[in-house]
Amino acid sequence: MNTHSSLTETIVASPAKINLHLSILGLRKDGYHELVTLFYPVTELYDTIRIEPGHDENMFMRCPKRPELESTSNLIYKAWKTYGEATGFQPGLFITLDKNIPLGGGLGGGSSNGATMLRWLNDNAGSKALGTAELRSLAAQLGADVPFFLLDGPAWAEGIGEKLVPSEISLSGMTLLLALPNIHVETSWAFQAWDNNNPFSSVSKLLTTPHNDTKNPSPVSELVVKNDFEPTVFAKHPVLREIKEKLINVGAISAAMSGSGASIFALFRSRVAAEQAAVALKGNEIEIFTMCCP
Repeated sequence: MNTHSSLTETIVASPAKINLHLSILGLRKDGYHELVTLFYPVTELYDTIRIEPGHDENMFMRCPKRPELESTSNLIYKAWKTYGEATGFQPGLFITLDKNIPLGGGLGGGSSNGATMLRWLNDNAGSKALGTAELRSLAAQLGADVPFFLLDGPAWAEGIGEKLVPSEISLSGMTLLLALPNIHVETSWAFQAWDNNNPFSSVSKLLTTPHNDTKNPSPVSELVVKNDFEPTVFAKHPVLREIKEKLINVGAISAAMSGSGASIFALFRSRVAAEQAAVALKGNEIEIFTMCCP
């Protein structure tokens, strides 16, 4: 019997992200990779999660667009289970996931879903709610990108992505274009392929000093837009290089792949320029998304 009768049906947005900068420093002894990356939220591209109270202490999930995601390996389920084990708050729920963020696109959709579930649980846990640091630690157990989605703005990340410092970078006035080709890149493959291409790159000790807790100002004029995965991923999927080059040729001030791919983002000084770029990419089975940056 569900004892959490005060819960009501809720629909929450689960946004995407891009990596404006991604440097791979090398392979660590623990098998993970040391990274430096700048996460930027893409708030207008999002999945929606409908959360309804259940009748017992189980979770049931539907994802009409991608039924293969209806499993216990989904980060929404893992977040629900992990939070319940940590706090004792584990209400029975019916979840409906409306998936809009492409899978294998380097946009963090799964991580965002997990973080959104954690945030909702914490907001409804009453006296069992966790503090900010505890919730972030729980998020890191789910995946390196998950803690970022508990924030509400851009952030630099180090380590495997879990050491976060909010950034004051502003893209205000620019238009972001996302090219979403129908290509799925597995993150695990991308790291393995990167290792094969960089066999002597390892991190024998911590190469960077963790940032302090102050905000890290990052004016866009000083930002180096780059992604160290590009040579590896482009070699397997040459069309991604072609998309990036076309975006630069039609007027983007910068462009790069996001995460381990396959999405390519570009920044334009005007919406008109971004719309012209979208027209130039038509006919290549590429979904286009644009957003005016706040």
